[in-house]
Amino acid sequence: MVRSLLRVIRIIFAAIAVTGAAAAAPVRTAHVEAELVPAATALTPGAPLTVALRLKMEKGWHTYWQNPGESGLPTTLAWKLPPGLTAGPIQWPPPRALPVGPLVNYGYEGEVLLLTDIAATSAPSSAGPATLHARADWLVCKEICIPEGADLALTLPVSPQSSPDPRWGETIARARASLPRPLAGWTVAATGKGPQVEVALTPDADRSDPGEIRFFPFAEGKIEPSAPQALTRDGATLRLALPVASQRVGEFSRVAGVLTASKGFGAQDAASIDVPLAGSIVAGSPLPNAAAALPASYASGEDDVSLVIALAFALVGGLLLNLMPCVFPVLSLKVLRFAAQGFDRNAMRVHGLAFASGVIVSFCLLAGLLLALRAAGGELGWGFQLQSPAVVVSLAVLFFVLALNLSGVFEIGQFLPSSLATWNARNTYVNDALSGVLAVVVASPCSAPFMGAAIGYALAQSASFTLAVFAALGFGMALPYLLLAFFPAWRKKLPAPGPWMLRLKQLLAFPLYATVIWLGWVLGAQLDNDAVARLALMLLLIALSLWAWQTMRSGGARAWGPVALIGLAAAIVAGAPVIGAAVAGGEPAVKPLAADKGAWQNYAPERVRQLTDAGRAVFVDFTAAWCVTCQVNKRLVLNTEAVQQAFAQNNVALLRADWTRRDATIGRALAALGRSGVPVYVLYRPGREPLVLPEVLQKRTIIDALSNP
Repeated sequence: MVRSLLRVIRIIFAAIAVTGAAAAAPVRTAHVEAELVPAATALTPGAPLTVALRLKMEKGWHTYWQNPGESGLPTTLAWKLPPGLTAGPIQWPPPRALPVGPLVNYGYEGEVLLLTDIAATSAPSSAGPATLHARADWLVCKEICIPEGADLALTLPVSPQSSPDPRWGETIARARASLPRPLAGWTVAATGKGPQVEVALTPDADRSDPGEIRFFPFAEGKIEPSAPQALTRDGATLRLALPVASQRVGEFSRVAGVLTASKGFGAQDAASIDVPLAGSIVAGSPLPNAAAALPASYASGEDDVSLVIALAFALVGGLLLNLMPCVFPVLSLKVLRFAAQGFDRNAMRVHGLAFASGVIVSFCLLAGLLLALRAAGGELGWGFQLQSPAVVVSLAVLFFVLALNLSGVFEIGQFLPSSLATWNARNTYVNDALSGVLAVVVASPCSAPFMGAAIGYALAQSASFTLAVFAALGFGMALPYLLLAFFPAWRKKLPAPGPWMLRLKQLLAFPLYATVIWLGWVLGAQLDNDAVARLALMLLLIALSLWAWQTMRSGGARAWGPVALIGLAAAIVAGAPVIGAAVAGGEPAVKPLAADKGAWQNYAPERVRQLTDAGRAVFVDFTAAWCVTCQVNKRLVLNTEAVQQAFAQNNVALLRADWTRRDATIGRALAALGRSGVPVYVLYRPGREPLVLPEVLQKRTIIDALSNP
């Protein structure tokens, strides 16, 4: 009798605890009310309990589904549970399409319940009620987006029996009934047809018309959210045309997602499908007005005005690209070539046009390659080729050989057959065009002011738009040399041709040697020190081989010929492991750069959200070892005592996003900022839009940005 009475008392006290937890005020952030609510009054060992994260947004604000669409972040839940309890994944209600300007996102307005099943495999070890803790983080948006979150708790008794919660049981039951379930009574097939996927829905029997249908893919980068989905009827079969994403992410071999119907699929308002994709697909074309995350200066214009602005930015950016440190060594050789030519106006003009054509065509080819790789699902941007160690090694060898040629170690003509050498002498314009190609290859690691906005905007447009912007970039880069070729009066100020030109040619070899050293450092950041040592040995053997061949061709003993061949073979053997590791190594994690030590942390979108949610400003440095502008900014601005002191005084968290090797997360973050290359510098401030700073930094720029709350 006493034992029964004590049991009743424990149940009463547990019920009081539950009632008190349920009656506690929800957590209120600036725009969202959040709490954990139970479907039942107690935890029962061996039986799952549904707990819902209830989010109630202010009018006009919204949070996001598991696939947020073209921008945004999904809500996350991190559980901390007593022993014996485990939490399942979030069970997502069907989302709504939320147009935001030219974009379409997937999410929820008003109130939403995100369900999670808590399994009690055994009774919690501690006596009395069990407290469930969860950290909820969400992004809430209207005109601006604000990362928010809350630490939530729910206390429940542990009992062999439970009943529906009087306040939330029925509401959670309705939410569960609305969850998408596999589509029943229909045969579903998906076929790729170029830039579209056709989903055919055929009923197994006579069924009522479901009305308008919309598809929400589970994964990003498969279907273009802002493109219309055309529904046609072919007898009893419904055919839904889904435009393929213009920037695909990952493999696309299955069509998986949620279908919503205005009239429902019988008893289901929403249903899930997951079917294999037959046929073949290609990336779709971006919508003309669907540029993702444009700079503010672009946001107000019409398409033609935006094109004019983008072309102007590209022209100025290409012009300024000539002043970047990675471009100067090669372009200075072009000026030397102009100076060495006779004072023939027509010849100089043709040489200038050939060089300009090489630059512009190379930029267009680079744009085409970039578009093709992005269409295949790659998160790539400006300078993407230097994310490959194989390309870095190839460029190091190329520049080293050019430097040896300028230093007089060998003459290229000695290596060419006489017929080819004669053809080369008669077709010097081909050399000018190839010089333009080489200039573009060298320029790719650099970013100049205005370039980032122009390239980022161009890659969000149609292919013709992108090619036009890249052509303008090439024209801007070639413009100074066209002016030098068409107005050659500057040559009158030079001394007469003589030994000084040979000394200048040899002097210009040293910037190329410096470029090789820099490329070796990039390779070390991508792979390891062993790779750098093998590269150095390979270059040494190449130098020996070229010197030996030049010695033989200029009258030395014929025995130097085999020495040259052996040296070349040894260089290939020495470099083979480096090339093999670069090609077969996939995408290994990048080693943190030496400059990353100290106050800098590795970048992660979740880390930015956590820090801003805690009220701290965050400065993110999007950088790469192969980006010369990045390294100059780092040493002359970011690592200076004045800037570091300003960061510390304002309690700014410092994150570094290293894009030395390809990283899809960083690529998506850059695309969201309207950029497609590095450097990019962003200041995230709680409750405010991200502030993108110029590519070429100044101390005063950062200090002023930090002093403006």
